[in-house]
Amino acid sequence: MEYRIGELAARFGLATHVLRHWEEMGLLSPARRVAGRRVYGPAHVTRVAEILLGKDAGFSLEQLRELFTAPDRDRRREVLRGQLAQVRARMARLALSQTLLEHGLRCRHPDYQSCPRFQAMVLARLDGVDLAESLDHP
Repeated sequence: MEYRIGELAARFGLATHVLRHWEEMGLLSPARRVAGRRVYGPAHVTRVAEILLGKDAGFSLEQLRELFTAPDRDRRREVLRGQLAQVRARMARLALSQTLLEHGLRCRHPDYQSCPRFQAMVLARLDGVDLAESLDHP
């Protein structure tokens, strides 16, 4: 199956200028041009999905280009490992945020901010203490 730029963009809910920008960045290139118009194939659908998933994982467009153009498997793995470490750190921060929000919702104090346990959790985050450890010691 072949797609014109508008069709490919619409499939992902994107504006055509986004795909053009990705082309300028070296992330995407049409399979061919017909009468001056870009034509994309099935592999481009996968590439657009990969770019979107990469962006969800926190990759910049420059990092994605580096990943896509890496000269060998070792370099690709290095780029992936670096991003995985960042994703894991972000997930840990989000888990803490989730715990604090859940505590705020179920806290029996009239104002969760005056709750000693909530305050201890917030301060533990500032001190770099593992949240699970702070929860074990009220």
